[in-house]
Amino acid sequence: MNRATLQQLSDERISDGRALLAANQWPGAYYLAGYALECALKSCVLAYIDRTGIIFKDKKYTQNCWTHDIEELVRLAGLTIERDKAAGTSITLGQHWMIAKDWSEASRYRMSTRPQAEKLFHALTDNTDGVLPWVKNYW
Repeated sequence: MNRATLQQLSDERISDGRALLAANQWPGAYYLAGYALECALKSCVLAYIDRTGIIFKDKKYTQNCWTHDIEELVRLAGLTIERDKAAGTSITLGQHWMIAKDWSEASRYRMSTRPQAEKLFHALTDNTDGVLPWVKNYW
């Protein structure tokens, strides 16, 4: 898997999530919106590896990348400090990150509600302070 593929997957999954919202399919919309963020962050992880060569310094780094945890992916991408600064500057972006971080791959087994799906989708796609537009600055 390379960065371009992960970026394309992220864009496609958010598009899929949008279509599912329009079709009132809340659980699928919630899951795919979060999965779009996971793919975007994994692209950031690969960018971080390219910049730092960390895989040659930390043998366990690549093992840790086999995660779906949003906060762990932010850390693995070297974005924690940048994210925290940005969230401190924009209250709305900070609130959106608080929503986004709660997504997990286990949500595919839950019956998410309309408010949950819409809230996550908005947090990720808000044109001004959305999580995905911010992440795309680093992928």
